[in-house]
Amino acid sequence: MSSVADPSLKGTPTSDVETAPSGKLSVSAVEPQPGTPTDVDLMIGIQAGDPDALSQLYDRYSGILKALILRIIHNDTEADDLLQEVFMEIWNQAKNFSAQKGKPLGWMVTLTRRRAIDALRKKQAYARAEERLQAEPEQQPLAWGQNTTAEDITSGDRRALMAKVIQSLPEAQQQVIDLAFFQGMSQREIAAHTNIPLGTVKTRLELGLKKIYDSLKELKDEL
Repeated sequence: MSSVADPSLKGTPTSDVETAPSGKLSVSAVEPQPGTPTDVDLMIGIQAGDPDALSQLYDRYSGILKALILRIIHNDTEADDLLQEVFMEIWNQAKNFSAQKGKPLGWMVTLTRRRAIDALRKKQAYARAEERLQAEPEQQPLAWGQNTTAEDITSGDRRALMAKVIQSLPEAQQQVIDLAFFQGMSQREIAAHTNIPLGTVKTRLELGLKKIYDSLKELKDEL
């Protein structure tokens, strides 16, 4: 499964890709070469835990699935990241595939579209959150933690509260908060240091800061 896990791999379309008059992307399954496994054979192999079957399926369909993702999120880097997630989900959810209910490609296309739409919705939600934070600078979590709480609690207590709140964050958000505010790294430096896309770093910082603000506000109200 190493070929799937490597985000540097770029699949090339190996199935027929056409744009229908309706504007939708139409796809057709690859006709395997004589002696090579069919799509169903590969799905059965994945269900049995064969990583080589997943690798072959990746080589066969990564190009077309990435094209489907790009039709929805319009960002090549994010599409590459999501493509890897899609194939990991194929690996994890292969047990739910049934040849009696449809073809493997149709099942994968449905899964891919769902993941891409979910990613788009999250991205739009992050954008709205960012707009709200930028529109209300006086409510920025860091400023609140440095100024408002100082009126109610000692600096030592504030540090303890901050540490408690940060530890409650998801590990991914803790990481970027630590690098940004305790090690002084810029967002670009964090992206380079962690090998995480810049947009993901920015999103994790914003969500982490929002949670810190909300948590400190609740603690302040209880004092």
